[in-house]
Amino acid sequence: MIKRIKGTQDIYFEEMKYWHYVENAIREVTRLYAFQEVRTPIFEATELFKRSVGESTDVVQKEMYTFEDKGGRSITLRPEGTASVARAFVENGFVNLGAPIKLYYVGPMFRYERPQAGRLRQFHQIGVETLGSSHPTADYEVIEFAMNLLKKLKIDDAKLYINTVGCTKCRPKYKEALKDYYADKIDGLCTDCKRRYNSNVMRLLDCKIDEGVAANAPSIHTYLCDECSNHFNELQKLLSANDIDYEIDPKLVRGLDYYTKTAFEIRAESLGSQNQILGGGRYDGLVEYVGGKSVPAVGFAAGIERIIMVLKSMGIKPETEEIASIAVLPMLENAFTLAFEYARRLRRKNISVFVDVMDRNLRNRMKHASRIGAKIALIIGEEEIEKGLVTVKILETGAQFKVDGDFMANFIEEKLIEL
Repeated sequence: MIKRIKGTQDIYFEEMKYWHYVENAIREVTRLYAFQEVRTPIFEATELFKRSVGESTDVVQKEMYTFEDKGGRSITLRPEGTASVARAFVENGFVNLGAPIKLYYVGPMFRYERPQAGRLRQFHQIGVETLGSSHPTADYEVIEFAMNLLKKLKIDDAKLYINTVGCTKCRPKYKEALKDYYADKIDGLCTDCKRRYNSNVMRLLDCKIDEGVAANAPSIHTYLCDECSNHFNELQKLLSANDIDYEIDPKLVRGLDYYTKTAFEIRAESLGSQNQILGGGRYDGLVEYVGGKSVPAVGFAAGIERIIMVLKSMGIKPETEEIASIAVLPMLENAFTLAFEYARRLRRKNISVFVDVMDRNLRNRMKHASRIGAKIALIIGEEEIEKGLVTVKILETGAQFKVDGDFMANFIEEKLIEL
């Protein structure tokens, strides 16, 4: 037997209810906030991610699925969505459409890392991006969007954490201060932190292994330029004015090189140590990194698998989805033509119909109709064919009616309204 690849999953039946529940919420909230969907390829030129995400990041160094295609080009399965959106923004001339451009995406991402709960090698994200505005109100709106999405999903233990990671003007001085702080502590750090010391020193702050060392590290807030400080202060004022509770986490730096100024995460207290549901921030240099003009931008991404973990941990169960409202049960070989004709009439009225094409007795056909959630069964046997009738059975009550086939569709439509 051929098995699925490690770090992937099959999603089906009961599990699909959670996916539809999350995806429907995403599409409803994006509609309310006037974001438009964008779909990008699942693979891109490797250079896109090296240039935007950062060659020194764990994503690029250890986690990307990269291969050479038949044309000799280096191709990478996308490890995250924002770089692809920035590339699409530049390549398709979105900058000429007026600002801001508000986009969202839903789709699979790929990272080669140790599979664990809520984190697979093929995982799925929803991402929201606002491109064109440098004002802190844009940061506020994507955070408000994120909080309202979680409310829509009934996740009520979500907590917002914010920080600033500075900009290209003030961050270099802070990095030097971090290097000075960690200089005599390198030997005691984990392997990853030893590597990051020279390549991405700010990542030392969010290491789970060496968090005790990071506790006394200097704060970036001491080194912020006036622009970054004012931006962060304005964001806090907006959050407070709109009754969004938050906590400043000076160790929150995010893992990708393109972040500037605002960084934020939303965490679910019910998940324990692996509690991040959603994260994002501002990335004013990203569009320029991928070959466009300088365009400010802000956004977030959330893992759908992680959201579903939270839903399950909170006991939130989506409503049972009906596979079909009507089950048509042809009991004779010569009843199938009539069965499919009845099904066509009902589908023209936008009624979902299951036609039983199995060779089994009425009892087993009725059991299957109940299993798929049908409300009404239409039984077509010898008597029904001879007299031009159809037997209509209400599955919940067991009530039965003999209905003229010509009036069947209108009768069913009325009965479904009653039920």
